[in-house]
Amino acid sequence: MFKTRLISGIILVLLSIILITIGGDLLLFSTMAISLVGMFELYRIFEIQNKLLGFVGYASAVAFYSNFKWHFVSDVVLIFMVTMILTMFVYVFTYPKYKANQVSMSFFGIFYVAVMLSYVYQIRNQVNNGLYIAFLIFICSWGCDTCAYCAGKLFGKHKMSPKLSPKKSIEGAVGGVLGTVVLTVIYTSIFKNKMCSDTREIIILAAVSAIAALVSMIGDLTASAIKRNYDVKDYGKLIPGHGGILDRFDSMIITAPIIYYLAHYML
Repeated sequence: MFKTRLISGIILVLLSIILITIGGDLLLFSTMAISLVGMFELYRIFEIQNKLLGFVGYASAVAFYSNFKWHFVSDVVLIFMVTMILTMFVYVFTYPKYKANQVSMSFFGIFYVAVMLSYVYQIRNQVNNGLYIAFLIFICSWGCDTCAYCAGKLFGKHKMSPKLSPKKSIEGAVGGVLGTVVLTVIYTSIFKNKMCSDTREIIILAAVSAIAALVSMIGDLTASAIKRNYDVKDYGKLIPGHGGILDRFDSMIITAPIIYYLAHYML
């Protein structure tokens, strides 16, 4: 199991490096595809993955991502307003086929998965030094997770959320944040010349990473909470040893927008 998980992890890292480095349309539509799979996994829990209500959500995500490329609407809120109206149409004219929580989660899935993951692409293409800052998403999610695991194994005594995730500890969380800061400082120091960064910017990015790492744990726990509410072990089996897209990208979902806005306003 460990070997399978390790190999899958290495492949994911390599694919991430390739996609972020190339950027452009390849990153845009790859992120869209990942988002659609993640939405499918989430919708499956609520039994709408192959139903009309689910397809309204998928169509909204496709329209949202396509707008980055073709700019057919100037105000992206219009896409979500139309989506909400279509969702209401489906709910009303197929009543009582869907329950209210299914309708709510259909709309929630668009933002929780598609919109929030889109910030990976937005950082790469819209933020100064986006190529390098985009990799902070992975450092603050996967790097933090690894550091937190190691720190928890070594020093963990106080449970962070006993009922939701008994294995996670406060000590592990602290270790995850500190480890992320160290990794960020090393990473930005290596590429500071290419980023044209000075000591001040490295410190700012370290602070950004600390905040993002802390928030990434909330993303991880949120995904776990949804699974526990519905007695689901994994969201899927797409990634051997890891589970589904949401099992592997759960922390990244919330980390990406945090890094985008912090980097945008602090740098």
